[in-house]
Parts: sequence; structure tokens; C-alpha cells
Amino acid sequence: MKKIRLAILGTGGMAGAHVERWLNHPNIVIAALCDVSLEIIEKFKVKTKLDSYKPQPEAFTDAATMFTEAKLDAVIIITPHTMHFEHAMLAADAGLHVFMEKPMVTSAEQAHALATRFKDLGKVFIIGYNTPCTPAFEWLRQAIRESKFGKLELVSGYLSQNWMKATAGSWRQKPELSGGGQAYDSGAHLLNSLCWTVESDIAEVFTFLDNHGTPVDINSAINLRFANGVMASVVVSGNCMANGADLHFMFENGRVDIDGWMGTWIKVFDANGPVETPEITGVAGTPNENFVDAILGRAAPRTSIQNGMVQSELMDAIYESARTGQPAKPKKNNVLSAEEQMEQFAKQLKEDDWGHQPC
Repeated sequence: MKKIRLAILGTGGMAGAHVERWLNHPNIVIAALCDVSLEIIEKFKVKTKLDSYKPQPEAFTDAATMFTEAKLDAVIIITPHTMHFEHAMLAADAGLHVFMEKPMVTSAEQAHALATRFKDLGKVFIIGYNTPCTPAFEWLRQAIRESKFGKLELVSGYLSQNWMKATAGSWRQKPELSGGGQAYDSGAHLLNSLCWTVESDIAEVFTFLDNHGTPVDINSAINLRFANGVMASVVVSGNCMANGADLHFMFENGRVDIDGWMGTWIKVFDANGPVETPEITGVAGTPNENFVDAILGRAAPRTSIQNGMVQSELMDAIYESARTGQPAKPKKNNVLSAEEQMEQFAKQLKEDDWGHQPC
């Protein structure tokens, strides 16, 4: 059974959830940990039960050193957002598969550079978005592709969290580390759910932002028009005690309401009313499972650098529109289309002996 030697770069809040998913995984060896101090790493090991893990992962306080000295196959990057680009480039230099926590990077320029760097490496690169790994969103995307309910015309959505108070004093409200506020942080999940499903370039964006007296955006009202004509309106609330995240897709002959955060529920309506038993099969997975399966050739990656580029281009346009008070157009530089990435990955599986190992 092939073992993937994995490093965890960044041992903050989300890292514990990732360790829980991989702690006893038959194909994963947690080989190295990296953070700013050995003390932080030791506390993390105790908290996540890695203190009894065999063999013990090596500990590092410098990412470049870890990539040079540890024998690794892959890395998960869970550092503050503005560090993602540097850390991903170091991972590319080391020839590693990359699992990147969202958002991928914090500017379209960085996203385009990252796509160029990874284009010919033949490595899996996924982003930790939840909904692409769910049967509900796969069914919805296919329904849009097949015009199951006619043409998709409009999408509305919202995300609400008590984000402003929950992140007060943390790096998430420091622009030099976060790259932005709630729209770039939790909002990344909802916005990716929208863009991943519609599968079209974004033509134009108009946005209002409210920082609520903080250095970063807390509330956002985002209007966008896709190149295929679909229009969408999304609000992101970072000052709401009632959590939620819904998306509503409106077609000529029907409507689909769906959980935009985790894809745990879906409601389908056709021209005659509610559809009681939509034909949705399969079991929801996690980005972690998809990462392992993609490396071992058991599944195609559900997300890619292309999704990260769309996210960064959109966020640049959101902030430009809010700053200027005018509509903004995302700055495109498609180094590799989604279809080209899938073709490249299929070719990789034929050439890379990861794909020939028994599972």
C-alpha cells in the first residue's frame, strides 16, 4: 500500500481538523510539521494526539528548510493567506503535491504566476473548498450543463457569521496577513460554490463594502455578471449571530436551493412545484479524501489552480469596485483552462508511478 509522506505547514486553528481526517488514514504518513516555534508545534501535537503518532513527525520552524531536509511527497498549507503564494512556490521547487487552504492566494497576479509555475510539474494542486466534493453540487453543476431546467438566468446567495467578533485581535483582521476580510475568508467558500457551479468567466462586478470600523471588510453586497449571461447577487455578513449560507439558482423552468457552505441539503423545484426525489446519488467526501485519491490515481481532483485564479480575479474586482464606486472587470490571464488541466492530469496518471500502485 503506497504511503504519501505529508507535511503540515501551519498548525493553527484549521490544522487540527485536517489532522483528525488524516491521523489514521492508511495512505498518509504525517511526516513533518512546521510553524514559527517548536513550542507551538509541541502544543499542537498534544492537542491533536500527534504526540503518540508513530513515527514522530519532524518539527521545523522554517518552511524552506523543511522542504529541503524532510523527505516529502505532499504538503498542506494552512498559513495566513498572504503567505500562501511564497509557500506554494517553495512547494513547487520541492516538486510536491499541494493541498492549499482557501483562499489560494490574495491577488490575481499571484494566482497567474502560480498557475504558470505548476503548469508542467504534473502535481496535484487542490484547494480546501467543501462543496465540490458533494453529490448535491455535482448534480447541480450537471443539471446546469445539460439545461435540465432550461437556461440558468439568476443566482442569489448569502453567508452570515459572527465573524467580526470571533476574529477580533487575530491575524484574520490584519490586511498584511489576511489579504482581506470576511469576503476573502469565509466568503471564499460561498463564492467558490457559485463560480464552480456556473462554470463561466466573470465579466463584471459591482460591490459595496462596510468595514464596521475594522481594518478589513465585514459586510459585502456583491453583484456580478458572468460571461455566459448569468447574473448573481451575493451578500456576505460578518456581523450576524445566526450562521447560514444558502444559494438559490433560478432557471427558466425551475429553481434549486442549496446549502452553499457544505452542500448538506438541496431543494429542487420544476415547473410543477417541488421535486420530491431528485436523482442525487453518492456520498459526500472531503477535500482531504479527494487529495489522497487524486495523488494515488483513484479520482480526478475536484478543484484546481483554475478555481483559485477565478477566486482571486473576482476578489481583486470586488475590492476595486468598492474602492472606485464603479463596476470592475476581472483581470484575466488563463494560463491553463479547467479542461486542459484535466487532460494534463489524465496524462500524468499514465506516466507517474503513483497511478500504478495498489491501493
